[in-house]
Amino acid sequence: MTEKALKPIKPFLNYEEQINNLIKQKGMIVNDHKFAVSKLEDISYFALIDGYKNLFYNPMTRKYKEGTTFEDLVALYEFDEKLRTLIFRYLCHFEQKMRSLISYHFCDTYSEKQEDYLNAVHYNNSGANKKKIAALIAILDREAKKSTDHAYVVYQTYGNVPMWVIMKTLTFGQMSKMYSFLTTSMKTKISRHFDYVSEKELIQYMKVLTLYRNVCAHNERLFSYKSRFDIPDTILHRKMKLPQNGNKYKCGKNDLFSVVIAFRMLLAKEDFAEFKKSLNQIINQYMKKTGNLNQDLFFKAMGFPENWKNISRYKL
Repeated sequence: MTEKALKPIKPFLNYEEQINNLIKQKGMIVNDHKFAVSKLEDISYFALIDGYKNLFYNPMTRKYKEGTTFEDLVALYEFDEKLRTLIFRYLCHFEQKMRSLISYHFCDTYSEKQEDYLNAVHYNNSGANKKKIAALIAILDREAKKSTDHAYVVYQTYGNVPMWVIMKTLTFGQMSKMYSFLTTSMKTKISRHFDYVSEKELIQYMKVLTLYRNVCAHNERLFSYKSRFDIPDTILHRKMKLPQNGNKYKCGKNDLFSVVIAFRMLLAKEDFAEFKKSLNQIINQYMKKTGNLNQDLFFKAMGFPENWKNISRYKL
């Protein structure tokens, strides 16, 4: 059996060589060399060029589409930066509400004491979940007894870090898993705080939002990101007549528009209105900055249908 040939590593190029390569080999227009060098210093070639070229690049010719400028890629990068900030802000709104609800209903059912949230019988400790619940409890135990990363934990009374304190130490992903491991009755009590979402649907939303939160937190490309999980089909998918392939919706399931739908289903009405207003503003600002963008490709990359702005018009 022959070993698979390794892809050759691209040779190191200094900033001037990188710019010359973009101009001479790739056909990009670079209007201001000094500006280009400063952006490559700040962002890096890999993060900027490799990360944001797809909407402007022809993979068949291995050249940029005619008229594409260096500023076009910078504008898309800066749009994505603003997009991450916006999405992250409202993900945090939802995250804080979930932390509060889990803590409240757990304490109301059992107590705030360590001995209760470290007790596996207070979760849905079935055969399939046992190992995962044990792993979660180990994390909770470590945070309560040994963590020195959070001052609000360190200064609690020894032997009893209350549930509402320990919830602050969990990542979004850990908090999401904790919700999924709660008893069915408790998950139902929590999901009732969201008018249009069942307890099982809430788990699906949290799986998708966890991944999007990670993208935002790690400063990765967001606008064209696709989650490996799907949000559930909703009344909005049907009322907005989103395109389908058989019984499966082509957009609004694991793309950026799925996050917009999730926010419509999970956020307070006023919060969603503010989010949508801000989202529309940063999209419009970006559109004004670039004249070489194929808008159909741009909205397709985000999973946005033509009627995306109508999302708040439909009654849930």
